[in-house]
Amino acid sequence: MKLSCTRENLHQGLAITSHIGSKSVNLPILQNVLLKADAGGLHLTSTNLELAVSCLVRGKVDQTGEYTVPGKLFYDYVNLLPNDRIDLDLLDHALAVQCGTSKTKINGIAANEYPLIPAVTGGVIFGVNAAGFDAALGQTLFSVAMNEARPELTGVYMVFSVIEGTPVVTMAATDSYRLGEKVVPIVAGPDDEKKVIVPQRTLIEVRRIISVFRDSVDAPETIEIELTENQIAFRFGNVELTSRTLEGKYPDYRQIIPKTANTEVIVKRADLAQAVKRTSLFSKAGLFDVRLEVNVETKMLQLSATDAGRGENSVAIEAEISGPVNNIVLNYRYLLDGLNAIGTEKVAVRMIDGAAPCVLMPVEAPEEKYLYIIMPIRQ
Repeated sequence: MKLSCTRENLHQGLAITSHIGSKSVNLPILQNVLLKADAGGLHLTSTNLELAVSCLVRGKVDQTGEYTVPGKLFYDYVNLLPNDRIDLDLLDHALAVQCGTSKTKINGIAANEYPLIPAVTGGVIFGVNAAGFDAALGQTLFSVAMNEARPELTGVYMVFSVIEGTPVVTMAATDSYRLGEKVVPIVAGPDDEKKVIVPQRTLIEVRRIISVFRDSVDAPETIEIELTENQIAFRFGNVELTSRTLEGKYPDYRQIIPKTANTEVIVKRADLAQAVKRTSLFSKAGLFDVRLEVNVETKMLQLSATDAGRGENSVAIEAEISGPVNNIVLNYRYLLDGLNAIGTEKVAVRMIDGAAPCVLMPVEAPEEKYLYIIMPIRQ
């Protein structure tokens, strides 16, 4: 294997692949990145056996070949090199790397010991706007369950369907205490309904890939998603990420979404977030409780919290109120997560009573199609 490429291209490829591998006593080669040079360029591949990512790095290949080197070490070294041409040359038991006056040899493992990564082919393919998909992940991923007692809740539930004549993918995540749902239009693909649960780690890597290309002028606008029976592939430009999908039946979460509300409060999102942060300093440790009270007469939303050790706090903010007096106690961390996920200037807070789920929605942006639900803390 012998080739040349720019430091920028190699650094970008390693930024995508170098951290995927896992530390395994039985399979130490999983910490390595597979380098394969052929007529198309340099292919970088890494896997932890649950997901795999491959990236094509453009370069001039003088001699084909393949080898594996420690991913983190290779990335850290390339990260410190000047923006110049990098020459890679496979020696007997090491990879020679030269950039300007810098020369090094990195010891690795033969490529024939690297695990075989099955290709995802023959599935159903959809195309989604990359920026919209990335934003939707940012609005849902934080609601995924961290506890693996219910494995199906440790991923994002995606339903590809047609709603009101428009092909969309509905993305939902819940940990049983809060839920985020976002609807994103599909730009290409069949009208057939498909459902899949994608692991959180996989989608975090998808976001990382999109972020690496964010400042590239030639970054593609669409991300391609291919579904097979138990695998999923994401293709973005010259990068492909493949992963297993989660088994199990996702709960029918739409049953808990309130159809109506007794009280609707519309407030400036920034004002409410600031009030929550201030009040949260006096919430009970471990409970994280903040009380929201609607005052119809003064047209104010009052937030309060009391802790026996630290004291108490109360703050009121102006609001547009529809409906009767109401109150609810919420986990302030969940409330802040929802407020941070909404991008509009104003947010609607919809309540039934203190025992029913509270709904947050963007205001004056019907195209957002996002809702966030928080289960109340019952006193």
